Amino acid sequence: MKREIRRIIQITSAASLAAGSVIFLQKNDWEVSTVGAVRFGRAALAALSIAADYKWTLKGLDPNSPDYIITKSQIHHRSAICLQKMCAKNGGAFVKVGQHVGSLDYLLPKEYVQTMKIFHSEAPQSDLKDIYKVIEEDFGKKVNEIFASFDPKPLGAASLAQVHKAVLKDGRVVAVKVQHPKVKAYSAIDIKTMELLVHGITWIFPGFQYAWLAEETKKNLPVELDFINEGHNCEQASIIFQHFDFFKASVPKIYWELTSPRVLTMEYCEGGKVDNLKYMQEHGISVNEVSRKLGLLYSEMIFVQGYVHCDPHPGNILISQTPQGVQITLLDHGLYQQKLDDDLRIHYSKMWLAMINADVEGMKRHAEALNVGHLFGLFACMLTARSWKALQAGIGKHEFTDIEGSEIQTKVSDYLLEISDILNRVPRQLLLIFKTNDVLRGIEASLHTRANATSFINMSRCCIRAVAQDERRQCEGAVGCVLRTRLREHWQLLRVSVYELVMWVVSSSWFRWLGLNRTEVLYS
Repeated sequence: MKREIRRIIQITSAASLAAGSVIFLQKNDWEVSTVGAVRFGRAALAALSIAADYKWTLKGLDPNSPDYIITKSQIHHRSAICLQKMCAKNGGAFVKVGQHVGSLDYLLPKEYVQTMKIFHSEAPQSDLKDIYKVIEEDFGKKVNEIFASFDPKPLGAASLAQVHKAVLKDGRVVAVKVQHPKVKAYSAIDIKTMELLVHGITWIFPGFQYAWLAEETKKNLPVELDFINEGHNCEQASIIFQHFDFFKASVPKIYWELTSPRVLTMEYCEGGKVDNLKYMQEHGISVNEVSRKLGLLYSEMIFVQGYVHCDPHPGNILISQTPQGVQITLLDHGLYQQKLDDDLRIHYSKMWLAMINADVEGMKRHAEALNVGHLFGLFACMLTARSWKALQAGIGKHEFTDIEGSEIQTKVSDYLLEISDILNRVPRQLLLIFKTNDVLRGIEASLHTRANATSFINMSRCCIRAVAQDERRQCEGAVGCVLRTRLREHWQLLRVSVYELVMWVVSSSWFRWLGLNRTEVLYS
């Protein structure tokens, strides 16, 4: 009797599972790849294959031998390709994670970073009929009833959506961002899959501490999938940073009557991508001016306002030449660090001031406040992508070289466990800032304007302002305290300006013509 009851339960369960699967498939247009088991299986197979490759290929090799280093690099490369193929097939959240990995120069092995960078320019595209279906479902009208024309070729495709140029019935030219049809439907199972796999790999490799990557995806993905939230971020940015003339009119206007959680209609903005050197040459745009203004904008975001656009890859930043100078247009406002904790922001500002001024004790003290005091040296190298030797000498005084860059990237593999430990320890709000820093460094590298003394001068000013504002807040209105704080702030800013003037003088052609030594004068 018990056996018969058990048999009935099994049959009923199997029937229910089958019925549920049929309903799920119908809702997903009978696309087998959207079934959680298929997507999970594909990801699990890739993870197990990668784990086995590391375990067995490195088994018995001396970690200090040249063969070990060469072999490990080869495994990194094979594994990165395997991971990239899996992310491309699964799409959606997996491509998003691939883009994140491709942004972490100097934090992950270069084999992974370089392989995943492909997702910054070659994310999967949806068919036009699927794009039309999303628009028509959200607005209850046919596409030709809403738009006078709709360009079938996307301006760009990303992990979660793609953008098309269109013209409204009244003649306004717009950019229409449309979410990939199924990305939201299987985002939950993708996140669970990542969590399970990351924890599984941590069990196999105890030193592997990248749970933060799955946690950040779980937290940020639902926010990025809400295009109404993106529209509000866009408008908020235009208000907060309107004091920058080069940014004032450079946030696209949102057309709310044609915006929904899956469709964002905005003003079409002209310009070239921020890493397009040919466009800059053709339009007489100074790469140094672009780099300076971009650095100034993001320093203001991170250190002063605590409101940070966290997806500044080249496709999301347009530049154009106007009578007022170079204009910067930020696109894709889905991912913001909305409000950096004030204590964290101030300690982070002081940490940067310490690194710029070669203040080792200051670095240690503020790294401790950010929960990584015992690894403060490596933490400082991660933040600046500079060697410890350069940090001790003062990063504002010594230019970055290709040799230094190669040495740092080589060291990443040697300190992978320590780096993962730091990323697991720091306040979670800093993780998006790390990503933002690395993407901006990538842009500077493409412009050949790698962070130099001028960059650090602009950053210093923002850090000084941020710290001074916090000190005035602590004065609680006491006039004498506020006055002393303001005087100290202006004195520090004056010193920075004097140093900047000296830099300009010693860099001039007549200074070299006099035969004077720039280095001795500048750093004596």
